[in-house]
Amino acid sequence: MADQLQFDMVSPERLLKSEPVASVTVPGADGYFTVLVNHAPFMTTLKPGVVDIVSDAGRERFYVRGGFADVGATGLTILAEEAIPLAEVDPQALAEDIQNCREDVADAPDPEAKAIAETRLNDLLDVQKALGR
Repeated sequence: MADQLQFDMVSPERLLKSEPVASVTVPGADGYFTVLVNHAPFMTTLKPGVVDIVSDAGRERFYVRGGFADVGATGLTILAEEAIPLAEVDPQALAEDIQNCREDVADAPDPEAKAIAETRLNDLLDVQKALGR
């Protein structure tokens, strides 16, 4: 691939990626956006979703649960609250978490607790959808 940008993704636990890539699609607060080389600089918060990375090595996808994206002159940096490679997600454990969240929504004692449980459930359903299940 000809033109590439520097991409770095960091979670509180570790550096997940640091390499030149062709493009990165990111779940920004206002919707998904794709960053290519020479993208205009800006910063945004992330919503839960899938970061899709295209490089010479192929395509790699991570589920992020929020954080920040900073597009600058040198490339893109993502500071993720949590990031999980989709290849490492256990579909059975995910299905169990979804079922538990559905029960949490049904059993919520008040509207605030219900809203929190629904947000978590939607995040998990997004991961399941990204896995194609």
